[in-house]
Amino acid sequence: MVRSSFPPPHTRDLADYGSVLRRRRLLVASCLFTGVAGAVGLLVVTPKQYAAIAQVQVFPTGVQDQVNQVTSRQREPLNLDTEAQIAHSATVAAKAAEILKKADSEELRKQVVVDVPPNSAILSIWFTAGDPVSAAAGAQAFAEAYLQNRTLSAARTLAVQMKALTTQLHQVDDELGKAAESVATLPHGTAARVVAEHQQSVLGKQVYSLSLKYDALKTIAITPGSVISQALPPSSPSAPSAPLYLGSGLFLGLLAGTGAAFARDRLDTRLRAPADVERLTTLPLLADIPLRADPGAFRSLAAGVVSSLGEGYHRLLVAELGTVAGAPVAERLGAALSTWRRSPWSPTPPTGPTRPSCSSACAGRPRPRSPRPYGGWPGRARRCSGRSPCRPPCP
Repeated sequence: MVRSSFPPPHTRDLADYGSVLRRRRLLVASCLFTGVAGAVGLLVVTPKQYAAIAQVQVFPTGVQDQVNQVTSRQREPLNLDTEAQIAHSATVAAKAAEILKKADSEELRKQVVVDVPPNSAILSIWFTAGDPVSAAAGAQAFAEAYLQNRTLSAARTLAVQMKALTTQLHQVDDELGKAAESVATLPHGTAARVVAEHQQSVLGKQVYSLSLKYDALKTIAITPGSVISQALPPSSPSAPSAPLYLGSGLFLGLLAGTGAAFARDRLDTRLRAPADVERLTTLPLLADIPLRADPGAFRSLAAGVVSSLGEGYHRLLVAELGTVAGAPVAERLGAALSTWRRSPWSPTPPTGPTRPSCSSACAGRPRPRSPRPYGGWPGRARRCSGRSPCRPPCP
């Protein structure tokens, strides 16, 4: 235990994170293999899905279509967003179920997706099924069902307009007949006759205008659109996607392996390398003493102790450090500290005789002019032997 101003505690850098992954490479590899194996297994057991597309070009029917204002960015007058919602509606799904001879139209709605390419009058109808033939049949059925529904909607709207015009024309016709009868009964030159003749003329113009509108509606040709791209059976499944599944499994396995490696490394208290001492205790490591240590190892340890203590007075406890090569570490370290001499040019320790060490040492005293008794440590430390205290004592 050293009570001193040591260097900052051990902190992790990028190399330390890499060393953690190297130490736990088996755990990381197992998690990575598990993730990839799980992705492959899921890829195998997931049912394959095939998606077919049919494209419909939408034309104005000529009967009160919902239109957009044509601008430089909106080049199509039709509101294709509304048409896409109609193509995905329950009404169109019911007609598609009749074409496919299916009972559940709501299930068919879940299998269809309708999108609109930008600045176009095209509806792209995607249908997903478990086999290519069913996918193509479903997309084609929805395209035809949408065109049928658009044709019927336009025909119903046209019929309503023609019925309204016919009713209005009958009313005006009746009023015109009454006006003609009144003109015939009124004497010439009277004000009542002039008013009746003017009313008869106005009603006649109304009948003519309504007749023209009715004839125009009768000549309207309903053009809902056409299928410009027939649905064909796809050659390959659209789902599941092998790159997506394998990439996700690889990422999840790597993420799980990295987390497990760092968690296992944090909970592990075994010392495998000298760096583990700093990692677990956050204290600086002075030296690594092998089991068959020579005197040079303890002199290096003494040099590390001296350089770590720095200036000032310090007390170093060297008790209970175990034994190396049959000798207590504390005694051999004390002997190395007792014989340490620091020259102004080189930190090479002396090779003279050693003195027995005690459990404490005083360091950092000013350099004396001549060696002192008790095996003094000029300029750096003062050692004592046996049970006699240091003179003068450390603060």
